[in-house]
Amino acid sequence: MCNSNTPITQGPVVAEEIQLTLSELCQACHVSEEHIIAWVDEGALEATGSAPPEWRFTGPALRRGKLALWLTRDLEINLPGVALALDLFDEIATLQAQLQRFGMR
Repeated sequence: MCNSNTPITQGPVVAEEIQLTLSELCQACHVSEEHIIAWVDEGALEATGSAPPEWRFTGPALRRGKLALWLTRDLEINLPGVALALDLFDEIATLQAQLQRFGMR
């Protein structure tokens, strides 16, 4: 588990192959279906499937959902801001991985 010194963007690895239903993601993130649907509509979360009853979410969507909840509740960021912040967190993680690969971190 994460300790208080671990940044919110880091945590345990969740398998990409995991497939969660809308209901399962709601339970895991402790949010309503309306929150998840709004995050998908805004582009903050990606789902496969054509409609909410058929949607499936991967492990990274679980991480993003928990981060979206933190941004929404604790930082009071609006929906478009949450989507932007999540994309920026992903970009930072990508850049950090590249720096580490090149031995610059």
